[in-house]
Order: sequence, then structure tokens, then C-alpha cells
Amino acid sequence: MQVFHNRSRVIITCNKRLSPYLQQEIQELGHDPVRVFPTGTELNITLTECIRLNLNLRCASQILYSLKTFKAEGPEELYQQLNAMPWEELIDFTGYFSVTSNVDNPNITTPLFANLKVKDAIVDRIKDKKGIRPNSGSDVNKAVVHLYWKGSEAEVFLDTSGETLAKHGYRKIPGKAPMLEALASAVVLSSQWDRKSPFVNPMCGSGTLAIEAALIATNRRPGLYRMNYAFMHILGYDEQVFFEERRRLKDQVVKNADLQIVASDISADAVEVARKNAKTAGVDGLITFEVCDFAETPVPETGKGVVVFNPEYGERLGVHSKLELTYSRMGDFMKQACKGYFGYIFTGNPDLAKKIGLKASRKIEFYNGKLDCRMLEYELYDGSRRPERKILGDS
Repeated sequence: MQVFHNRSRVIITCNKRLSPYLQQEIQELGHDPVRVFPTGTELNITLTECIRLNLNLRCASQILYSLKTFKAEGPEELYQQLNAMPWEELIDFTGYFSVTSNVDNPNITTPLFANLKVKDAIVDRIKDKKGIRPNSGSDVNKAVVHLYWKGSEAEVFLDTSGETLAKHGYRKIPGKAPMLEALASAVVLSSQWDRKSPFVNPMCGSGTLAIEAALIATNRRPGLYRMNYAFMHILGYDEQVFFEERRRLKDQVVKNADLQIVASDISADAVEVARKNAKTAGVDGLITFEVCDFAETPVPETGKGVVVFNPEYGERLGVHSKLELTYSRMGDFMKQACKGYFGYIFTGNPDLAKKIGLKASRKIEFYNGKLDCRMLEYELYDGSRRPERKILGDS
């Protein structure tokens, strides 16, 4: 069962509302999606092509390569269908694999039972053919098999990613209530930033937004920070493909970029965490860090840049009454210090957003975890002509 060169249905998942930005990334890499849906995209490609996508995509979570679709009413049919597949040609009998699933079947009360049935079918098949049982467990750092089972319709995939792609590998110290890297990438991509003008990030926290901006502007891809993917543990894997793609990633990095990225926070500890994360990402020299109240953040006077806030929402952190004043001050800061810029405030609290005192030109929908959020865009006029706008992510 040589899968690396066979085309199949591939599902690339992402967090809800990130699919427009994921689609944009995939098309820039030369693929036309068969289908786009709220939590991902569908392609028809080879497993080898999945290697490149794993290393390049910023907004994705998992890349799933379909092996088989079938009907199964209950667990015994599931076992029989999977046990008939040539797993000994995919998973090393001396190796290790794990099982994940998305199950909605009336005969299954817990996905863990479905996972166990998948594992038993694979282990029994390989033991029957090779005489040795491979190890299995919950760690997703080796081969990963994914089951999608809804009603009687089932599909089994190779998860080519393993650990989620939504974490980009440089953030060793997360800080307080951090924004997921994939979400931060989408936030930057949804803005009007041209990747050349100033990018200002007051209230930077652990620095994720400023770091992602620097990574995007210099074309540094997530694959530069990771050396283990699930596809590496599938029989037939050619490591030359991986190393050639990684060399390509290194060669395409924009060196000596002339960027003005400013990140500030009132917490010296937060700024120190942000500096360390930026250093791990290799972009610490591209970001100016400041310890100060957000209203004292230095804003380059060249204009035409962006200023991006990700303040507390009053859900998990902070006190609501104090935040009302903070949101009002953010509006004042943008009006007074950021003329000519595009201003952005990412928030999950519409009541607090009313305190900003500015009329949003766009409201871009996101989720932060399960929290329904908006990124509010403000055109901060300086008297010059209105800047041109792109519309990806409008709502």
C-alpha cells in the first residue's frame, strides 16, 4: 500500500473561522481546494505533497490523508473493515502508533471505545502478518491514525501532522492567556498590513502577534521550528523530501529586512517572556520591545502602518469596570497617536468594545478558543486620502 505517491482526499483542518486565511495560504502554495468549509479545506493530493503543506501552513491544525471510506453501524463492523486493511504496509511492526477520532454514532458512548476498536483492529492485523504487536498509546509523536465516524458513514485517515500545526514551535514560555499562533497568524493576515510599514502591538503579552508579524514579513515558515511530524513514521517515507523542503524554507527567508515592529507591555515579566520567544523564533532583532503603559508606546511617524491590540476581554482576566476605562483609553490613544494608521482591537466583549468611542470600518469574525470574538478595524485618518482596502474576512 504505497501511499506517498497516490492521490487521495486530504482534509486540512483549522480552528473555526480561520478557513479563509488557510485557503489563501494553500492557494499561494499552488493548490486549488476542492472544497472550503468553516473548519478546513479539502484537496486531492499525494501524501508527499502533504509534507510541504505541513512545513508551510501557518493557520492549519491537522493534515489528514484519507485511506478508506466504508459503512459501519457498530463497533464490530468497524473492527472488521479496519482489520481487512494492509496496516503492515503502513506502520512498522516494531514501531508505535496512536489513534484519534471524531465520532458521532449511537452505538458509541465514548470516543475512547472507538479508538480502542481501531487500535485492536490494527494491532491484530499486524500481529497476524508479522508475528509482533506494535506499541500504541495516546502520544501523537509517531504514526497517527484518525477515525471520522458519523452515523453509519466512516472514514479512516493517516494524520500526517501528529502534534497540531496550530502551535508554531517557538513559544517555549506561553505567558498569561496567550493567543494561539495559528490565530495570531490569521489576525495579521486579515489586517491591512503590507508587511513593510510599521506594525505596533501595545499590550503584547507573550509577544505572539508581533512575532507572527515578523515571521510573515520575513517569510519564515513554521517548518523551520519543528523536526518531527507523523508522516515521518509511515513506511515508505523518504526523508530527502523533507530535508529538501526545509532547505527551501531556509533559502526563502527574507534577510536584512527593514522592519519597524514595536511591542510593548506594562509588565516587565511579559516583555521578558516576549523577548525570549522572539529569540527562539530568530526575530528578536526585528522587534523593538518596550516596558510601558500602552499609551506611552512609541509609534513610528511614517504613518500608514497598523496598530493591533489584543486586550483582556473581562471573561477570564481583569475586572470589567477597570476595563471600560482601558478600552476608552485605547480609543483615545489610536485617535491621538496613530493618525494615518489602521487600528485594530481584538476582543470577545462587545459591551467593552462600545467604550472605544470610534466607529469600526470592519468587524472581522474569529473565535479565541470557544469565545466568539471580533477584530474591529478603524481607519485613523490623518487628512490624506483614504487608503485602499482589501476585503478578506469582512463580515
